[in-house]
Amino acid sequence: MDDLRDLYQQLILDHNRNPQNFRDMQNATATANGHNPLCGDEIKLFLNVENDQILDISFKGSGCAISKASASIMTTLIKGKTVAETESLFARFHTMITTGEIIGDIGKLAVLAGVYKFPSRVKCASLSWHTMNNALHGKENLTTTE
Repeated sequence: MDDLRDLYQQLILDHNRNPQNFRDMQNATATANGHNPLCGDEIKLFLNVENDQILDISFKGSGCAISKASASIMTTLIKGKTVAETESLFARFHTMITTGEIIGDIGKLAVLAGVYKFPSRVKCASLSWHTMNNALHGKENLTTTE
């Protein structure tokens, strides 16, 4: 079990140091900003959605390793998915980080399964997801995890 925990920690650190899709997007069809006042995480999320499919997603911002890793992994998993598939993954991810229960195949998101044990870190892990969901649904208010 320690080897698995070490592997998960390494994957989180790798995504924090070298986040995927960490860039501005000039052709975004939707954007949203998020803030976690507890940890200081800040994110701006960019989406390019066409015909109900996420063609591209990226983010910019700063935050703790869990926040940045969660955003990075999220972008790699939902690029190319439909809005409905993304909403389903978000629901399963939210269940996992709040209860520890893994429903179906969630890919690399499994590295964040232990977050539920640390309620203050749930907000770090979920910030990018809530921000993405708001962008998908045209909600322009600042997304916060308060």
